[in-house]
Amino acid sequence: MKLRPLHRRLVASLALALSAACSSAAPPPPAEAPPPAAAPAPAPADGADSPTGLLSEEDFKALHQLRSDKAPPARGQTVEVAGTKAYLSLPPGAKAPLPGLVVIHEWWGLNEHIKHWTDRLAEDGYAALAVDMYGGKVATTPDDAMTAMKAVDEAKGIETVRAAHRFLTTDARVAAPRTGSIGWCFGGAWSLKLAMNEPELDAAVIYYGRLVTDPAKLKAIKAPVLGVFGNQDKGIPPEVVNEFDKALHEAGVEHEVLRYEADHAFANPSGERYDTKAAADSWERVRKFLAAKLKGG
Repeated sequence: MKLRPLHRRLVASLALALSAACSSAAPPPPAEAPPPAAAPAPAPADGADSPTGLLSEEDFKALHQLRSDKAPPARGQTVEVAGTKAYLSLPPGAKAPLPGLVVIHEWWGLNEHIKHWTDRLAEDGYAALAVDMYGGKVATTPDDAMTAMKAVDEAKGIETVRAAHRFLTTDARVAAPRTGSIGWCFGGAWSLKLAMNEPELDAAVIYYGRLVTDPAKLKAIKAPVLGVFGNQDKGIPPEVVNEFDKALHEAGVEHEVLRYEADHAFANPSGERYDTKAAADSWERVRKFLAAKLKGG
């Protein structure tokens, strides 16, 4: 059968269309968009992961100037605690048992001013043991102090302050029935750490140390806590102190928080930013707190 010209053209057109349809590739699926980049973790609101709190290292160093005057001669003795040297000062003429205090230095290290302050605590009737968190190093410049502070190992530091506590309870010269801790700035943070890690501690004094504001972590504290802070402190500002106060309430920790119109380091034994009025008032309240918790009156 012969196809007419019109039919031949129709058949050819259909064949061409079918061929094109079969040979055309399907369009590729749209490429998946890459997942959005993870947002950087916000800095902790309380500066908990920074040794300088909410301040930069340079701003923190500016707040700490080593006093230039000499401390009175030390009258205590060097003892060994957990493989490091410590400074023990006993009340003149007193015998064991004695209430004990772990004294934790500022960021300068265990210098002569800290030893003098330890002697002052001994004059109040305590066996005062000043630990050395820097392994014998004493800083004289802010840069050296910053380096020493950042080099402290957390686990080793906790063992050092706990070993100091054990020394006070087991050494025959002390045999402390009650124990407390006190520290300034860097030492204030470690006074809090000791309270969180030593269930046998009976009192803890924290002078503007880096804080923990998680109630779950603070629940480990069994000792009453006295915190001393300056409202002008930009490293540990009032809002962070308020969070700490609230967290201690939620954790069920007996505590008191003192606030002064003063800056950071206003009562540091080795510092030049000493605020005489705030330091004197806070010291009297610290003495009353320690006497009530460690002497029973």
